[in-house]
Amino acid sequence: MPRSRSNITQTLDWPVVLIYLAMIFFGWVNIYAAVYNADHHSIFDLTQSYGKQLIWIGSSILIALIILLFDAKFFSVFAYLIYWLTLLSLVVVLFFGKEISGSKSWIEIGNFALQPSEFAKFGTSLALAKFLSDTNIDLKEFRQLIKAIIIIAIPVILIELQNDTGTALVFISFALVFYRQGMQGSILFFGFGIILLFFLTLLINNIVLIGILALIMVVMLFQINRTPKNITTILAIFIFAVMFVFSVNYAFNNILKPHQQTRVNVLLGKETDLLGAGYNVHQSLIAIGSGGLIGKGFLKGTQTKYNFVPEQSTDFIFCTIGEEWGFIGSVALVAAFALLLIRIINMAERQRSSFSRIYGYCLFSVLFFHFAVNIAMTLGLFPVIGIPLPFFSYGGSSLWAFTVFLFVFLRLDAERLNIL
Repeated sequence: MPRSRSNITQTLDWPVVLIYLAMIFFGWVNIYAAVYNADHHSIFDLTQSYGKQLIWIGSSILIALIILLFDAKFFSVFAYLIYWLTLLSLVVVLFFGKEISGSKSWIEIGNFALQPSEFAKFGTSLALAKFLSDTNIDLKEFRQLIKAIIIIAIPVILIELQNDTGTALVFISFALVFYRQGMQGSILFFGFGIILLFFLTLLINNIVLIGILALIMVVMLFQINRTPKNITTILAIFIFAVMFVFSVNYAFNNILKPHQQTRVNVLLGKETDLLGAGYNVHQSLIAIGSGGLIGKGFLKGTQTKYNFVPEQSTDFIFCTIGEEWGFIGSVALVAAFALLLIRIINMAERQRSSFSRIYGYCLFSVLFFHFAVNIAMTLGLFPVIGIPLPFFSYGGSSLWAFTVFLFVFLRLDAERLNIL
């Protein structure tokens, strides 16, 4: 018999709630520092980003409380409906959306704007959890794997049509969920290999790279059991790799937009554009480096105060932390995210419901991607693709979406003891 329904406050995972509250508070503190203006003293000034962020924070906490009042079964029963509603919002924004920074991905509501693609990650996670929790689904079967990929591919295509490649790339993180649910590791390895080969093709002369691949193929042929099947497999992989190498330059020059090409070239060291595409990262590194061990102090960051870093309250919020709170503050932020991510993994593994467990891994994957890529962007280790730092970056869409994402999982987890 399932246990009697207990008070939500008794089963809620309070460590995660406390980490969440700490993150949004310190996120607001750093947004305040990033846009601080001595002429505006009130923290409730709605003409300033920090004033607007307080509204987003207050409304996010209200949304979190409302989610905790829902029956946990609601999210699994209506998973596909929520997914289709998020897809509908992605279609609507294509026709009625507002273009900001080159991406037509925003819907204006009065003085505020919402980005439906942020909520599409949540909707896709629900649909994916619903589909993969079916007892008849086995990702080792190619047909089932393709169906799961289609669930992800539809929002990716709609988001890419909005010219928002950065957000579309986030959906790659669901590969970790596939792997956890039984997808062959060789497929994941193959995907990472393709990414590596893409960058190597841009760095190394094509003929030289093909020669290296041929040498690797010969070595492998001498190391393996040379059955007809193994030989055919290695030759097929080599031929595919050669075709891929020759297609990369075409894709790079004809599919990526000029500013995206420049960002990749700057990252790879093929171009130095400190006044153009490389300006943000260059100024970000100066800000982080100048913070030293303990930082310059709250509101004392010169790079921050004089607006040397564009988008410092959003995508580059980490460099504000690095400058004003130093290495210690930066490590504390990384530690907080590590604790949150580890806690989510532990919570996912203790679920009695397959739906809840898979949803937990979806949450982990998306959060990890955002965290890792955002930090890497500010350190110049990844191209600048407009990925916000969850719970820290300014913006209502991101904060609302991740709040919903997280608290739905907390609600599912709170109900786990009532599941047989």
